Amino acid sequence: MRAVTLSEPRTTQETPTQEGLSRRTLLGTAGAAGLVLGAAGGAGVAYAAAPDEATPLTSVGADAVAFHVKHQPGILQGLQARGHVVAFDLAAGAGRAQAVALMRRWSGTAERLMAGQAAGQGDTGIALDAGPSSLTITFGFGHSFFAKTGLEKQRPVGLDPLPSFSSDRLDKARSDGDLWVQIGANDALVAFHALRAIQKDAGSAAKVRWQMNGFNRSPGATSHPMTARNLMGQMDGTRNPKPSEPDFDQRIFVPESGSSSENPAWMANGSYAVVRRIRMLLDDWEKLTVAAQEQVVGRRKADGAALSGGSETTPMDLEKMDAKGDLVVPINAHARISRPDQNGGAAMLRRPFSFHDGIDADGAPDAGLLFICWQADPLRGFVTVQRKLDRGDALSKYIRHESSGLYAVPGGAAEGGYVGQALLEG
Repeated sequence: MRAVTLSEPRTTQETPTQEGLSRRTLLGTAGAAGLVLGAAGGAGVAYAAAPDEATPLTSVGADAVAFHVKHQPGILQGLQARGHVVAFDLAAGAGRAQAVALMRRWSGTAERLMAGQAAGQGDTGIALDAGPSSLTITFGFGHSFFAKTGLEKQRPVGLDPLPSFSSDRLDKARSDGDLWVQIGANDALVAFHALRAIQKDAGSAAKVRWQMNGFNRSPGATSHPMTARNLMGQMDGTRNPKPSEPDFDQRIFVPESGSSSENPAWMANGSYAVVRRIRMLLDDWEKLTVAAQEQVVGRRKADGAALSGGSETTPMDLEKMDAKGDLVVPINAHARISRPDQNGGAAMLRRPFSFHDGIDADGAPDAGLLFICWQADPLRGFVTVQRKLDRGDALSKYIRHESSGLYAVPGGAAEGGYVGQALLEG
């Protein structure tokens, strides 16, 4: 067992209390119209999740997230300070039997680590002395997984390949993959420990295809809970869909009952994750004045309020004019184009990480956003919004999409079961 020196872990559930959503859950998933930053395809508006509730730094390690829940962990929780995303390809000759064994191993390891325990026999001790630190581990299946396991008939229509977009400069070696794993925690060593355990568990069944690292602001770094900022310095997440909204589940999760060609029964309570590595051209962006940056985004940099006035949460007035008769929120402003009411109500839950992978030879930072968004239907969510952005988003000049992936993420594992069991044993 991994030693836990803090108080007994506080388990964070994703289910509502009798009085409605808990403050922690609501803060963790509340948000607003932040940067879509190139939603690769889907009918949802891309908004970033708000940071988890600020807590005293001494208590950060004690927070635990339950593994056996209705929706897999790592979707409804707030932004975590450290993240890793990794894709695997099944080894040559590996099929359904190997996939079953692998998902059993991965699920068992995830359950132990998220409870603050050791990974298992031969644990590396990387996170020794730390609590679970809100660790979440999430698993998904890519389009290519189904042919390799003889499950083509179970592949949902939602996994059809995403269309191409004009801002795409995709590296195929860092895109797609049979299996996808998202890891998040509020401690860097806890997150890396989980990444290493998942990689070791893959054994001879699967090989890493690509892996990326990300980060967000640490809990307790601000005096009160507030919307996160991205590496452009903009508030990112003001209009994220909230669980309190009546159509939240309909937009984000596959229905629990019923089976169709679009969503087989094994996807009940699941969601689709679109993952994009979006490079921010920060040298070009930082040459703009603050006023010019605000025109590109459509929101004030200082507080996230719309240029039409009010506070961060004040609805944007799309028709407001200035003294010259020009729209206060430019027609090509990112926040205008990506709004749900400008995209047939399309919405998706954005839960990204920033990244910085060093300095290029020309001195430019290799930095940006690991864009991760969740929706019940990628075509109606991500694709719809990204097509709209592709036709004239002012922000597109300052970003570049460098990798892409789409994954079917089934619902949470039942007690004693493993993620994907209904698919692999159905």
